[in-house]
Amino acid sequence: MFRHTGARNIIVRGLISLLIVITALTGCSTSQEEKKEAANKGNAVNAQTDKAAENGEGVQTNNNETRVVKDYFGEVEIPVKPKRIAAIYLEDYLVALGVEPVIQWYHPNWGKQDYLNLDVPQFDITGSIEALLEAEPDLIITEGFVDEVIYEKYSKVAPTYRMPDEILTSSSSDILLKIADLIGEQEKAEKLVKDYEQKIADTKSKLQVSIGEESVAVLRLNIGENDLNLLGIKNKFIGSILYKELGLTAPKMVAEMDAFIDTISMEKLPDLNADHIIILTSNGTWSSTENQQSINELMNSPIWKSVPAVRNGNVYQVDRTYWQTGAFMANQLKIEDLQRILLK
Repeated sequence: MFRHTGARNIIVRGLISLLIVITALTGCSTSQEEKKEAANKGNAVNAQTDKAAENGEGVQTNNNETRVVKDYFGEVEIPVKPKRIAAIYLEDYLVALGVEPVIQWYHPNWGKQDYLNLDVPQFDITGSIEALLEAEPDLIITEGFVDEVIYEKYSKVAPTYRMPDEILTSSSSDILLKIADLIGEQEKAEKLVKDYEQKIADTKSKLQVSIGEESVAVLRLNIGENDLNLLGIKNKFIGSILYKELGLTAPKMVAEMDAFIDTISMEKLPDLNADHIIILTSNGTWSSTENQQSINELMNSPIWKSVPAVRNGNVYQVDRTYWQTGAFMANQLKIEDLQRILLK
């Protein structure tokens, strides 16, 4: 009886030992698999990060996602999803994308882009950067007026992206797409551009029916200076949309201009020979009290009254705040003006 019990004990101890060995081996195998899986995950993350860095995409650092992009001056690290954006003189594009800028560009002589109806602090670009500091942007996007000195100042406030010249000299749609890429609104921008192109095509077709080859010129009345400016066919604010995109006919004088803008004397005004004249003020509005003297002097001038477009009632007063810029929303407001004044 005791011999049988001892035998059973030996067998039980053997089984227990075998189970311990199997468990240990299984544990080692599991540990090796876990390590292998972890290593694979780590390699995948590293590869993804390397690819993101190579493509200028987001890289997670201390819970703040950033990416490196190339601007006019070189490479700059910017937030992937900026929340507080200052777009100096480029506010139009932010508003088009449904984003309110934290501050609005302002110049003492030229005012601001009133048509945007923004209720944000103004930043006088001719003064100190105190207002920009107080706005606490996490990204600053700038136009071409920013040189290296100004860029350095802005960069101390927040990551600053100065738009490349090749984008600034392109179309408003290209500028919109670039800004959308910077702030993560590409899909929205693509839809806006598609709608804009359709609006251009529809308006161009209607204008051809309405006025055909009748010529259109754009003048600017310089308040307080008693002279006029003629905006040329190469003017990026006017020429691009009127003559290139909408296919309107430029008078010979405008078509032959190399200058962006030039002064035209009252004596030369009849030589313009435009069928339609669009005119804006250099500052203020047509109803501004301080503008009335200059406006009255022009309108009461015998030379002005002798111009065929004036005699035929084909002179149209427009709002300078969006006619003096070639931005995306401004161009759509111009289209609406042209539909109102030229479609019969």
